[in-house]
Amino acid sequence: MIPNHQPFRVLIVDDHPLARKAIRSMLEPVSDFYIVGEASSGEEAILLCGEVAPEVVLMDIHMSPMDGLEATRRIKQVYGAIRIIMLTVSDDVADLFTALQFGAQGYLLKNMDPDEWLTYLRALLDDNSEVARGMADKLFQRFRAPVSALTEGPTPSMLTSREQEITTYVAEGDNNRQIAEKLLISEHTVKNHMKNILVKLGLDNRVQLTGFAIKHGMTRKGQN
Repeated sequence: MIPNHQPFRVLIVDDHPLARKAIRSMLEPVSDFYIVGEASSGEEAILLCGEVAPEVVLMDIHMSPMDGLEATRRIKQVYGAIRIIMLTVSDDVADLFTALQFGAQGYLLKNMDPDEWLTYLRALLDDNSEVARGMADKLFQRFRAPVSALTEGPTPSMLTSREQEITTYVAEGDNNRQIAEKLLISEHTVKNHMKNILVKLGLDNRVQLTGFAIKHGMTRKGQN
């Protein structure tokens, strides 16, 4: 159980009944989660968010007629506090960036080992820096250069030079303690900077900040 938290109310969204059944079978025995509903389409997911009030939506990316990315965008517009985690069979960079831009917390691969899947899910919901590191590594492996055509939204210029520096370290997978040691400042100061960074950029967590940093080329990793 994630410390100091009641079971998360979870909505499962996938157009394949067997996939929903598999996810339910993993979550039901675990005290961290309480399943409040299932949806077989993006449209149904939007409706159920208003009816069953989930805290977490596990959202399949590839559905029709409305895919999980569009459903995520619409849900976050209306229910900003709901945490959405994408479900996919491959860590496609384009889909991942789009999901993060629309407000998703992160993503889970459907073919992960069940124990690893649950550990990753808990870490995403707990804003665990190890998850940001793992996600950053996957992004760097698949996407070495910044996106050339950026959509409207927050930009690095909104951050101070110190905040930009911290953002770079976050994207490279460093936790607050490691950043504090590298910058010769206190961990408390790093935490305060992190809060300011997320507020300025309108982001929720380190995973989204990692995606922002890579998209805007704010990292040295993978550059020679």
